[in-house]
Amino acid sequence: MVPHRLASPPVSEPSHQDESPDSPSSPAGGAQDGQAPAGLDRRDWIAGLERGVGIIEAFDDAHPRMTASEAGQRTGLTRTAARRYLLTLQHMGYVASDGKLFWLTPRVLRLGQSYLDSARLPRIAQPFLQRVAVGTHETAYLSVLDGDDVVYIARNGPQRQMSTGYVLGARVPAQVTAAGLLMLALLPEAASAAWWAARKLQVFTSFTLADPADLRREMARVKAQDWALSEQQLDLNSRGIAVPLRDRRGDVHGALNITMPMGQESTEAAVVRVLPVLREAAQAMRNLI
Repeated sequence: MVPHRLASPPVSEPSHQDESPDSPSSPAGGAQDGQAPAGLDRRDWIAGLERGVGIIEAFDDAHPRMTASEAGQRTGLTRTAARRYLLTLQHMGYVASDGKLFWLTPRVLRLGQSYLDSARLPRIAQPFLQRVAVGTHETAYLSVLDGDDVVYIARNGPQRQMSTGYVLGARVPAQVTAAGLLMLALLPEAASAAWWAARKLQVFTSFTLADPADLRREMARVKAQDWALSEQQLDLNSRGIAVPLRDRRGDVHGALNITMPMGQESTEAAVVRVLPVLREAAQAMRNLI
């Protein structure tokens, strides 16, 4: 569900000098004319690393297999340059090929697993997610905002429900989830303006808020009350409730949320049952982040 990125103007085939840490060049979507991005010394900039990661990120549900030319178009590289990166990734085991098409291998999952294994926040959250799950009899999640998406980085719930819901690492368009709506509403003004500037709202159900004016009003309401409710925005009969996860300074690091079927429970009853438990857990975590 990751939105497709616009390809940047093609850049020339990278030389060995391009990939030297001391000789940055202009990768697609990154530095221009050999200059490192703002805030980074050009001597610390490795353009080839950004290009290689860009090749991996170019694969998605709409582009599971690509030729070198297609990969180049997606990343702003020439065919020859894209092919070199693909062949390098193939040698490393991250990409496979039949000689024409290239596709990712399961080895790529190691990159995401390394985050889940090493990140501090998911480990801190586990006992608190368990507390929420026990208190509500629902599956509780910790999620973070990554670009346009919410990413679920920890979960805990009743055994009967753990085979359903979002898996670790799942990405969902932010504005159609309670957690994502909340984190978008709490973005700093500049970041919020940038998000809206690039926005083309998708429709997933007949209930999806696809009118910008309606979504802006909902975000304003969410920001004022400091929690979010989402119903049938992504899937029918699905409800989500989320609260922000803040540190002692008040900075938002993510969201604690529950996603559950609506069933026969009214919105009001669900909020009364779930919201206090989520708030208590988020408050208890505040001094640990």
